[in-house]
This record gives sequence, C-alpha cells and structure tokens, in this order.
Amino acid sequence: MQSLIFNQLRPGVVRTVRVTGFDGADVLVELANAEGEKGEIARIPRQEASMRRMDHPSELFEVGQEIDAEEIGRWREGQLHLSARACEIPALRSFLLACEQGQVVEGTVSEVHDFGVFVHIDGEPDGFRTGFIRVPDLTWGWINHPSEAVEAGRRITAEVIIAETRTGQVTLSLKALQDDPLVRFADQVGRVLTGSITKIIPFGVFVELAPDVVGFLHLSELTDEPVETPDELVDEGELITVEVAEVDLQLHRVRLSAAGGADRT
Repeated sequence: MQSLIFNQLRPGVVRTVRVTGFDGADVLVELANAEGEKGEIARIPRQEASMRRMDHPSELFEVGQEIDAEEIGRWREGQLHLSARACEIPALRSFLLACEQGQVVEGTVSEVHDFGVFVHIDGEPDGFRTGFIRVPDLTWGWINHPSEAVEAGRRITAEVIIAETRTGQVTLSLKALQDDPLVRFADQVGRVLTGSITKIIPFGVFVELAPDVVGFLHLSELTDEPVETPDELVDEGELITVEVAEVDLQLHRVRLSAAGGADRT
C-alpha cells in the first residue's frame, strides 16, 4: 500500500498547456498540439495552481497564457488533471528531481514538532525548507516526542524516501541508515526475559526488552480475571517477566506471552 501511494506522488510528465478559462476555482487548460489542431482540455485543481497564497487562480493566470504543468492522473470522469505548482519554481523542481529514492543527503534540523521534524537539506534553493522526517522514521527506538531523537540546529545524515514536486518536500528517514535492532533480536523467540513496562494501553502493555526493542503483551496474557484495563494490574516502569512469542521482521513487531503466569518482579 505504501509503495502504491509513493508511486502516485512521484513526479509526472510535464506538459505545456494554454489557459482557456476557469471552472469555479479550477483552471481549465488546453494541451499543446504540435499539429495545430485543438488539443485535449485538462484541469488544474485549485490546490494545484500555485504554492503562493491566492483567493482565486485568476489572480495568477490569464486566458491564453501558456504554462508548464505536471500530469497527476485521470479522474473518474476521464479528464486529465495537472499540477502547475509542481513546475512553478524551476530551481526548486530541479533540486527535487535530483533527490532520488535511497539517496543519502545531509542537512540541518530547523524545527521539531509533535508530528515530525523539518530539515534544511544541503543544496536546496535559498528561501526553502524541503526536508521532513515523520516520527516513525526518526529511530527504531521508542520515543514519546521527536525531541528525544533530534534537536533544532543538529546536523544529520538521512536517506531520501521520496521527493514530491507538488508539495516541494523531500521525505527523509534517519532510521533507514540505522541497523534494525530486531534483526539481532530475532533469535530470542522462546526465551523468557524481564523488561520494563514503557506504556499501558486499554488492551495491553508495551515492554522494553533490550535497547530499541519493545514487545507487546496483550491484556489476556496478564490475567485470567476480568479487568477493564491493564493499569489495574501493572504500572509504567514496573518490571515484568515475559516470553518472546514472535519476532516479525516484516511488520517490525514483537509479540509477547505470559511466562509462568507473568510473574512480576
């Protein structure tokens, strides 16, 4: 599913089009025809018209004006949709096209937020901040906030996941350049280990078993007695003894089961 979404975000073919009018807040354009005949009518949705703020695309485009726009795809009615914003700033587009999936880049963290981290990538055009790291791509370890992994001003090396010409953003990953701790933990299946409870949710608890390795123990493994939530039985930070039931490298998760009735120490 993720690869399908990424394929939809990859840069499309650039077409030269002529503005023919407006349909509400969308821009109607005619594709250039080398033979001089009337070309196909396509559409630039309002949100794809420009990166600049505007009340209506007519503030930026005139009927008869020729512009470059990137193909997005065909919608249910079969009409071709385009993005003018993807071609609006040539220097930015050139930089984004040069950022290929899997490429290793360097940059400086500019801001850290609950939802992710913004990065100035080396070589990006002046006035832009193109890099972004989602929280799950920061580290293999368990963190409560991105600030536990990076801070503003820090120099980083990251791998490009995808560069989007339509948003002007390069999605990066720090985790991709780190060794997956579950690979070296995979031989622990069947072992009885003691770990610290890092988080309690309504249907189970997460247990830290090794550095950057957290497993999940379902509520049903904690007790046979009827309880509403695990916090009736355990507390965060408490040590608990469990058995490693499964290490799934593809889904990157560890499933735990009770060990001797899940005796707590």
